[in-house]
Amino acid sequence: MEDRQRPRVAVLGAGLIGIDLIDKIHRSPKLDLALVAGRRSSLGLYRAAEMGYATTAGGIDAVLADGPFDAVLDATNAESHAAHWAALSGAGSTLIDLTPTGLGTVIVPGVNGHQAAAHQHLNLISCGGQAAIPILHALAKLCTPTYIEVVSTGASASAGRATRLNLDQYIEVTSAAIRTFTGAAQAKVMVNLSPARPAPPFRVTMTVLADEVHPARTGGAVRDAARAIRAWVPGFHVTSLAVDADRISVSVEVTATGSRLPRHAGSIDIINAAAVLIAERSATVLRGREPHPWTL
Repeated sequence: MEDRQRPRVAVLGAGLIGIDLIDKIHRSPKLDLALVAGRRSSLGLYRAAEMGYATTAGGIDAVLADGPFDAVLDATNAESHAAHWAALSGAGSTLIDLTPTGLGTVIVPGVNGHQAAAHQHLNLISCGGQAAIPILHALAKLCTPTYIEVVSTGASASAGRATRLNLDQYIEVTSAAIRTFTGAAQAKVMVNLSPARPAPPFRVTMTVLADEVHPARTGGAVRDAARAIRAWVPGFHVTSLAVDADRISVSVEVTATGSRLPRHAGSIDIINAAAVLIAERSATVLRGREPHPWTL
């Protein structure tokens, strides 16, 4: 599967998120998936091998031995990521962190994606952050948020062990990113994992308290932000919008459209789509194949 004409990338982690990353990179015409690294034999490594990719259960040590890579996508867990960055920081690879560590430069495509190529260590916050921040950032251009609340609800079946172990970090890092991208003094994030059957799609509800809300402009801003996100996440849709004098409520739903993900796994779909998009653009720019950083 190796193609020296394309940026050479590795996936670190072969759980639920890693399996979908493998599929997305497989379908990308811009990336060469050169290695899938886990820390033990797993279904993800088996599937990658079935598709013809090199696999290893040697984890970060194997990534270092087989490198250098233009980009490494870390789909492990927040506790392991700091050590992965310490190991890769001198290797010349762009490290894209899909875990909620808060380390590295925070990137949200469509908001500050053009900054990705200038940094070696990138952080994608969380699935809820990727779904909410483009909408909230657009709203913050129209008003001054004083308080923002974001509630993410996902199917239990789409939350793997690492996701469950990292829920505290997920909440903390997502809250901090919301404050950074909106200027809001307070941000509260909540996460619900639903065991319902059939499994519900990934839903994110945002409540913004603000001064000088502009109802006539709000709808257009939300629609424009959603349309931009659908360029890389086709299953992203706004399901409700309510605007009062000092309050805006927006709900969005993300259904997975990949070939291997069930429709309810929109949480995985959105953060993986962002990761692959950033890998395509930043690795290509760093290799000198584009004259200018990309923008959306």
